[in-house]
Amino acid sequence: MRQTTIKLGIATAAALLMSNTLMAGGDIAPMEPMVDTGAPVKAKEWKSKHKFFGFSQIGVKMGTGAKLGDDADLGFEFDRIRLGWKYFSGPLAAKVFLDFAKDGTDKGSVGVPDLIKDAFIAYKFDDAMVLKAGVIKTPVGMGFTIPGWNLDVIKRGFDKKLAFERAAGLMISGRDIGFGNNGKVNGLEMGHERPWKGFGYDIMVSGATGRSGAVNSNDENGKVYSPNQTNSYMGRLMFDWGQALHTEIGYGVGKGQTDGSGDDYKVLNVGIDSHFDRANVKAEYYDVQNIRGTTGWDMNTLALTGTYYLTDTLEFAVKDISGTETRKGVDSDARNTYIGLNYYINPKNNKMDRKARRGRNRHRVQVNYVYADVDAGFKGVGALYKDDTVLLQYQFKF
Repeated sequence: MRQTTIKLGIATAAALLMSNTLMAGGDIAPMEPMVDTGAPVKAKEWKSKHKFFGFSQIGVKMGTGAKLGDDADLGFEFDRIRLGWKYFSGPLAAKVFLDFAKDGTDKGSVGVPDLIKDAFIAYKFDDAMVLKAGVIKTPVGMGFTIPGWNLDVIKRGFDKKLAFERAAGLMISGRDIGFGNNGKVNGLEMGHERPWKGFGYDIMVSGATGRSGAVNSNDENGKVYSPNQTNSYMGRLMFDWGQALHTEIGYGVGKGQTDGSGDDYKVLNVGIDSHFDRANVKAEYYDVQNIRGTTGWDMNTLALTGTYYLTDTLEFAVKDISGTETRKGVDSDARNTYIGLNYYINPKNNKMDRKARRGRNRHRVQVNYVYADVDAGFKGVGALYKDDTVLLQYQFKF
């Protein structure tokens, strides 16, 4: 399995490097006119640009909730080791994003190996309409759509698995609608770190969504479902007012993937994000039904996050995630509270706003203490800490 992943990585890196070399000139030379009309012809230039990017996250964990072996005092984690490539040519765009912390098999029934996070093409008619096709981040879940390198605390939390995750499908998106051209959006972003003024939306139809923790990826015999075994339908409506306010509501319906006989998995997500000078606050709510196609297996969660810049390089962060799960008519509760510090090494700027954070996160150290309070009967579907844990992570991004 490791050899397969290494081969995929080498092949991909070679292709990316060849692309960079071939396109280093930026513009593609225009073609000469085929017919001499006697008058000079001004050929239309085809301007293009490309970007090669990546980041890695190396972590250490300790404590009762870290699930270490009997002889280990420390555990080591590689949450993300990613390389990607974006290409723009006029209204056309494409993105490929790989995670070498994953292997080369398709465990999530989306039609491509788990190594591939994003692989899609896009056409931008204007800010109000961008068409995407391929393996795409689904649009339900405010915290989920925030990039993994731009998180306030080290882990997303156990509510992340309630989203549909990534899937193969078609999506129509719009941003910066209703109050003029106030934002700098490029049509590829799924998070909201680029503020605008006005409305935004996403509408998506996808194939199977087995990468979600709330949807089965395997049938009762352990076989991975076909990516075309079922469809899921989802949408999101957003309203932004610059840095001060981002709001969104998302809803999706899809089979729990139990040979078509299970009940529909339904997810409602509501989120709000506001920035005030040196502080940022967020709130996000999930209400889901029929997890993994099981009637009556429901859950609701509330995540509250706050950050405050103590200095130009040091930030305090706290995130509290609480949830109630109902299974077979019995309720159980869980809470994970992250308390931490984010240290920015040689930050690009000293700005505190949501957009500037993109540049500040290039080199960052995070330390979190996770307080856990979980009922014995709580099963959950995500990365839940059942006992107190200490996490440390270094992130490098370019």
